[in-house]
Amino acid sequence: MLLPYKSAIAMGLASVMIVNAAEPKIVSDAVASAEWMANALSSSGYKANFSLDSLREVDRFLDDQAPGGNPKPGGLLSQNRGVRLFALGAYVGEVIRRQAEGQWQGDDGDPKAEINLAVHLKSGAICWPVQRVMKRFKNGAEDGIYIYGIALVRP
Repeated sequence: MLLPYKSAIAMGLASVMIVNAAEPKIVSDAVASAEWMANALSSSGYKANFSLDSLREVDRFLDDQAPGGNPKPGGLLSQNRGVRLFALGAYVGEVIRRQAEGQWQGDDGDPKAEINLAVHLKSGAICWPVQRVMKRFKNGAEDGIYIYGIALVRP
């Protein structure tokens, strides 16, 4: 289960906050979380450069850290899972947003704002990257992140 997004900030993401008063806080939290996750993935040996190909690395990370939907004991998803899955979803959303000319949309009044966070693409498509990461975590490769990105960016 994800923690409320405000809890994610309290757990250390505040250090990378970029605040824009014109956008919902959940959106600025997602952008900051995506940057944080890119740095965390890179420091753990995964290529996280916001390219479409880097979504393969997200799949590899989930295969490594949660085989069969079960976090490895002592692994990177064994603690603070909600915060980390939110940040991973934010990274996926930011990759897709950059590659397909999209825009984040979120509602700070939504009690499930971090799960319902969406990216609206120039093509008209809408995606929910945090939800997809949660599905990938639970179901494995059948809900792959790379193929999800390809389908949205190169329809």
